[in-house]
Amino acid sequence: QVQLVESGGGLVQAGGSLRLSCAASGRTFSSNAMGWFRQVPRKEREFVAAINWSGGGTRYADSVKGRFTISKDAVKKNTVYLQMNSLKPEDTAVYYCAARNGWSTSTYNYEYEYWGPGTQVTVSS
Repeated sequence: QVQLVESGGGLVQAGGSLRLSCAASGRTFSSNAMGWFRQVPRKEREFVAAINWSGGGTRYADSVKGRFTISKDAVKKNTVYLQMNSLKPEDTAVYYCAARNGWSTSTYNYEYEYWGPGTQVTVSS
């Protein structure tokens, strides 16, 4: 059974940093693209960042470009990180890790087959 589990969320002041981790188990994701999405109540889940299977290709939402960095662990092939710097109150959301059965990145949540339960990130002003 495939499982994705996020960790690293929490409460931080505006301007601060957090690093989210996503650990996948049940199968290897070394050949899969992975991504991060976020969602606030009463809104659609939105794309944040994605990384391709090799880790050499990344994509970011305009709202986080230059502040967030997605990466794959070079040793733990099934672990993906989201480094979040210069956090803003509008970054407050539940953040979800996702993996897809494809090697290229995607910004569409329906193209990801596997999802974690999410981790809350709250940025205070």
